[in-house]
Amino acid sequence: MLIGLVTFLVDAVAYLCAAILVAIGLGYLVVIGRFLYDWLRGARDPDAPATPGADLPHVLLQIPVFNEPLVTEQSLRCVAQLDWPKDKLRIQLLDDSTDETTERAERVAQELRAQGAIIDHVRRTDRSGFKAGACAYGLTLTNEPFIAMLDADFRPPANWLKRTVPLFLTDDRAGFVQSRCEFQNFETNWLTRAQGLVQDGHYMVEQRSRALAGWLFQFNGTGGIWRRATVEDAGGWSDYSLCEDLDLTVRAELRGWHGLFVSEPPIPGQVPDGIRDFRRQQRRWSNGFVQVAQKTILPIWEAPWPLAKRVLAISLVAHQVFFPAAAIGLIAFALGALLHGSLAPYAGLLELILAMTAMVALGITLPPYLALKRGTVVDFAKTVGSLPPLFIYLAFANGAKILQTLRGRKSTFKRTPKQETAAVEATPAEAELE
Repeated sequence: MLIGLVTFLVDAVAYLCAAILVAIGLGYLVVIGRFLYDWLRGARDPDAPATPGADLPHVLLQIPVFNEPLVTEQSLRCVAQLDWPKDKLRIQLLDDSTDETTERAERVAQELRAQGAIIDHVRRTDRSGFKAGACAYGLTLTNEPFIAMLDADFRPPANWLKRTVPLFLTDDRAGFVQSRCEFQNFETNWLTRAQGLVQDGHYMVEQRSRALAGWLFQFNGTGGIWRRATVEDAGGWSDYSLCEDLDLTVRAELRGWHGLFVSEPPIPGQVPDGIRDFRRQQRRWSNGFVQVAQKTILPIWEAPWPLAKRVLAISLVAHQVFFPAAAIGLIAFALGALLHGSLAPYAGLLELILAMTAMVALGITLPPYLALKRGTVVDFAKTVGSLPPLFIYLAFANGAKILQTLRGRKSTFKRTPKQETAAVEATPAEAELE
């Protein structure tokens, strides 16, 4: 009797977790289908109109930093080379550092100011709100109508603002423009190659397809520009979540704004090259998504949007539930196999999950890998083969933390360390301009 009850409960948990995984997979398959549709019809990114220098608007460029001395110096030197009228570009270094970063950054800022750059070195008395708090405070000090955002390790090409900011002039309801990000260290080791593969798919397939379809897609926190009026209309930056960028994206969409996405030029940055930093970053993103999902799923469902848009928006903000569902599901399948004596009762379900996993993995990663000419098919096979064990690792590493967040536990922001280099290297786009 007891064994039968336990078996029933284990089967129920296994099937529930499998249903969650299938639902998440279906969401990705819809996005992949939209990508294929856009590819077949030759869809293009929105074109930026040629705008005379006198008509270009004022732009505020925010760079939030914390204890990143050399990376911050490099960032300042890079953005000072942006092709934008110097009197219309205000660079705002939001410096919450407690080490030598502040002194070294100020020396570079003084040097660049002497060359005509407008640089505000903003210091706060505390780190309240972390990145969201710093960005919100910076906005109170200026009034530029457009706000570009970069993390300190991202190096935009000189033509970045010319490609993105004029798009706002063609669409009155465009709340933000997100550029595709690349990762200059993706060939460092197997872990960075796996992240590069996934991130290429995120930008080239998921972000671009969602944007072209008019569905909710995420502002990524870097490599993008906000319209100030949108930020203010949506209620400004909020620090309740570790994913303040997703939170603002959802609130802006609920207010009737939308985002635009551009694939070129890409903005090179970095991915973590060690498993500890990678796990920390992924855990921060997972917890942040869950915090946003808890607060926004109901408003999204009640929004006056078509059903498909509402469902796909919820699939975006809630997809991190994959990790606890996968971890608990694997445990349930293992226990069920012991109780049943084999995996035979789950054979059909496991085959479905494996088939969907293969379709999603290939559909998300193969098209951008080929389009961006990342390497050989053999290299692709090796890298994509590393994704299932990596995601199983994350399922157990992140799953418990996500469940704690669902119960209301608060998490603190932990910065992902960046690899410092000796000099700023020109991106391919910059090299062409030279």
